Amino acid sequence: MTEKKLAITFRIEPDGSRLRAKGRDAWALLALHMAGKRGVTPLDTPGPRWSGYVFNLRRMGLVIETVHESHGGPFAGTHARYVLHSEVSIIEGGADAKAA
Repeated sequence: MTEKKLAITFRIEPDGSRLRAKGRDAWALLALHMAGKRGVTPLDTPGPRWSGYVFNLRRMGLVIETVHESHGGPFAGTHARYVLHSEVSIIEGGADAKAA
C-alpha cells in the first residue's frame, strides 16, 4: 500500500490564481493558516525544515513574517515564529488533511 502525499490547492486573496502545495509545504501552509495571527514556531509545531517550507511558500507569493523570539531552558537561545500575512482560501485538500 502506498501512502498518498498531502496536496492542497489554494489561492491568495483577493484575486490570486490557483496554486498547489504538496507534502510538507502543504502541511506548513495549513498549520500557518489555522494558527492565524498567532503564528507557529518549530517548538509548538515540530517539523524538520520550517525555514525551508517558509522559503518555498514565499516563492509561491505568500507573505510570511519571521519573528525572532528568545527562549530559556537548558538550551537557551532564539527561535523563529512564522506568521502568515497573506489571506488564503483553501480550495481543495485542506479539510481532512493529516501530517505529511
